[in-house]
Amino acid sequence: MIILLWVVLTPLALGLLAVALVFLKAIVQGFAKGLRADPYAAEAAARVHALGMLDAERQHTDLAAPLPPALTVALAAARAGEWEPAADLLDATAAARDWERRTFLTEQLADVAADDDTWLRAWEEARPGDPGAALLRARGTVFLAWNVRGGKRAAETTGEQFEGFRRVLARSREEHVRAVALAPVDDPSPYVGEIWTALGLGLPHEEMRRIWREITDRAPHHYEATFSALQFWCGKWRGSEEQARAFAVRAAAGAPAGSLMTAFPLIAHFEHDESDSTDVDRTPEMFAAVDAALADVAAADPGHPRLAEVRHLLAYYLYLQDRWDEALEQFRLVDGYVGALPWRYKGDPAAEFCRMRDESAQHAAAAADGAGAGREAG
Repeated sequence: MIILLWVVLTPLALGLLAVALVFLKAIVQGFAKGLRADPYAAEAAARVHALGMLDAERQHTDLAAPLPPALTVALAAARAGEWEPAADLLDATAAARDWERRTFLTEQLADVAADDDTWLRAWEEARPGDPGAALLRARGTVFLAWNVRGGKRAAETTGEQFEGFRRVLARSREEHVRAVALAPVDDPSPYVGEIWTALGLGLPHEEMRRIWREITDRAPHHYEATFSALQFWCGKWRGSEEQARAFAVRAAAGAPAGSLMTAFPLIAHFEHDESDSTDVDRTPEMFAAVDAALADVAAADPGHPRLAEVRHLLAYYLYLQDRWDEALEQFRLVDGYVGALPWRYKGDPAAEFCRMRDESAQHAAAAADGAGAGREAG
């Protein structure tokens, strides 16, 4: 019996061993092939690590950059029911006539107020007619309306949600009228929130043009205002690709260096790009647009609250244009935060950011190695 089992099982065991060897060989060959196809992967990984850049799991998906410490304190205080730090911040921006920072702070604080306005109501009671509180009430009402609507597509949004959305947005029009009446005469901030009311309610183009005139009379190169208006003119909202591109070109034309207005032709392109090819991103016009934006960020105030958003966009387009070292530098400057265009339009923003970043590092390493080999040969 033992001899019979040995006769039967030995060929089976040998067959299984042969199969295992075939699989092992395939795995080893595949690994070797991967090394040959990707000889700079290890070098790129080392470079990313040396630059202190983070894995996808450690990327912040809600913000484009770290928040200023004072704003972080004010947000925490607001969530705890205390309004004074937020009031101090907005008072300071009014005193300095820093409208870009004022709208940035308003956007962050209004988002908190839309979830729980207990602290804002306490502020309004303590300081009736306060322009900062009125501004936050108006912008917070806009955020509340979008929260009521939800973030799903129209086909997946209920009639009840749409009705609530329109009702709250209509109320925001009244709140913005009050905010304008209380604001410093040269403050464009209340009108920026009005753009989103106009967009949501589908107000006529002439009404949008009226709002835009009010803004540009006060701050002709205001980044958040321009971004908001561009969204209105996009084809997915209340305009068209032609209107959006024309608006972006006008915004960038003649704008002072450092204003970041050169980002808007890139944003208009991104918003309407339905191509599966990078050819549309590698035209002479697109190379010139990216170069203009690079010069703009170089001239910008390092403390500009929207600077990181433009760097994210530059990292993306520099990658698409095979400008590896330049792309990697922009990735480095914003690493750790992916809550910006174009990443927030992706299914997995952090993974897409890290993929393009790491590929840029890999290609940069290969280019550097090739340049070194060329110098040695010479």
